[in-house]
Formats: sequence, structure tokens, C-alpha cells
Amino acid sequence: MGADNEKELSLKLFVVLTRALDSITSKIKDDIRGYGLNPTEFAVLELLYHKGEQPIQKIGDKVLLASSSITYVVDKLEKKGYIKRKPCPTDRRVTYAVITELGQTLMDEIFPKHMDAINDICAGLNVDEKKLLIEMLKKLGLFAKSI
Repeated sequence: MGADNEKELSLKLFVVLTRALDSITSKIKDDIRGYGLNPTEFAVLELLYHKGEQPIQKIGDKVLLASSSITYVVDKLEKKGYIKRKPCPTDRRVTYAVITELGQTLMDEIFPKHMDAINDICAGLNVDEKKLLIEMLKKLGLFAKSI
């Protein structure tokens, strides 16, 4: 394959990946908004739901959000009663975000439905295709980070 053809193929791959991501993201955002949350609020709740209490300062790294936005999101979730702040007993500079019983109940209800929505979106691929795509996208992502 010539260099020009490879460049065209790379461009096509980029366009297809971007369009697929846009389509998937749009569907997932609609799903999440149906629960009265925005995607960032859902990501923070999902982190606390699955990983337990987290230092507020570290949440941004884990949900790919700027640290300046974390306080705003935590404030919104706290006002809704889904999370609470808990001071660190050993370091006064650190405050943890903790999911509340109300937040736990919400996630117990909506997370299985969210997983179903993701499964429905991915139903266009069989199991082997999903496994192959996961490996290929990991490889592409790791290479992109390395250059």
C-alpha cells in the first residue's frame, strides 16, 4: 500500500471512529439525562458507587474532568442529596466525597438500566467482534499516547 493510500485510510479510520464515538456518546448522554443527571454527575456517582469514597482532589483524574469543575459537580450532587463531604481524619487538607444512601439507592436502580443501554448500543457486534475491537482500540490508544 502506498503512503498516500495509507494516509487516506488513516483519515477514514479517524472519521469513522469520531462518528461512531459521537453516535454512542449522544445515546449515552440521552440515557443519563433521563435519570435527571448530566454525564459528569453520573461519572462521579458511578465512581463513588463502584470504588467507594474518594478524595475530592483525585476525582477529576478518575473521571477525566478538570479539577476546577470538580467542586461545582460535587456541590450539585451534594445539593441533590446523592453525595456528602467527609473530612479526612489524618489530613485536614483532604476532603472525601462519599455516596449517600439516597445516591446508593439511585445507582442501584439506574446503573443496571445504564448497562442495558450500553449493551443495546453494542448489540451490532458479536462477542468476538467486541473482543477484537477492544484490543485494536487499546493498541491504537496506547500508540497515540506514546508519540
